[in-house]
Amino acid sequence: MAQVDYYKALGVEKGASADDIKKAFRKLAVKYHPDRNPDNKGAEDKFKEINEAYAVLSDPEKKQQYDTFGSSGFHKQYSQEDIFRGFDFGNAYKDMGGGGGDDIFSRLFGGSFGRGGGRGGFRSAPQKGADHEMELTVTFRDAAQGAEKQIAFRRDGQREELKVKIPAGVDNGSKIRIAGRGAQGDAGGTAGDLFLIIHVLPDPVFIRDGGDLFVERSISFSAACLGVSLDVPTLEGDKRIKVPAGIQPGTKIRLKGCGIKSLGSNAKGDLFVKIGVHVPESLNGEQKKLVEELAGKGL
Repeated sequence: MAQVDYYKALGVEKGASADDIKKAFRKLAVKYHPDRNPDNKGAEDKFKEINEAYAVLSDPEKKQQYDTFGSSGFHKQYSQEDIFRGFDFGNAYKDMGGGGGDDIFSRLFGGSFGRGGGRGGFRSAPQKGADHEMELTVTFRDAAQGAEKQIAFRRDGQREELKVKIPAGVDNGSKIRIAGRGAQGDAGGTAGDLFLIIHVLPDPVFIRDGGDLFVERSISFSAACLGVSLDVPTLEGDKRIKVPAGIQPGTKIRLKGCGIKSLGSNAKGDLFVKIGVHVPESLNGEQKKLVEELAGKGL
């Protein structure tokens, strides 16, 4: 069924009370009831629409989700089976006349409806519960090296806490699946899963490109001419490298295997040190004289 505005479907304002929503539904249900509109496809579609709207707006938790996320966001979390799960059809059609709610919905939606336990309800084959998603922000180093985090989330209206392992190598947008921590299944079905969408904070030192890391180091003009040894940061601590004499600005020196571990394997990327040459903004008298002498010798 196409997504509709549930409030418009029932002809009520967003701030309508539960009683007003129920009155509007019952009035429209009588009007568009299939027994009063035989072989009328338009009335049948309208009847489905108002019942779907009432199943959501009469349920405080579903109504809150709908009001918070809107129609599009709501339907990303709730399937039609989720919408009608727990909806008391017998009570919805109590004292309204015509065919029973269970029988009508069995015909229209193709499900099996019964009255077991004194409560009319949608009986379907076991269905896996809905999957849930939540964002988890981690530091750059936790993403690169792995970590364990304590998370809190809501599941079927209840708050839960859980320790989760962040595997080394996750990146922005990576998904971590936690089996069985989504919504409870229907009719004995298994629970859905919880997916953590990883957001990685930027790092002040490293820039990441896949499994490779990049850092920048600046050396003096004399060091660029003569060569120099310097310490550069890696995820495992500083490493000393040799910068060859005559290196050109922008040259990258590669440290093999000092990057980030690939997710799901032991292979590591590389670290590249981009060399810059520092040009002083001002010189003292002695420095200026020396540079002029070098210039005179072709440097």
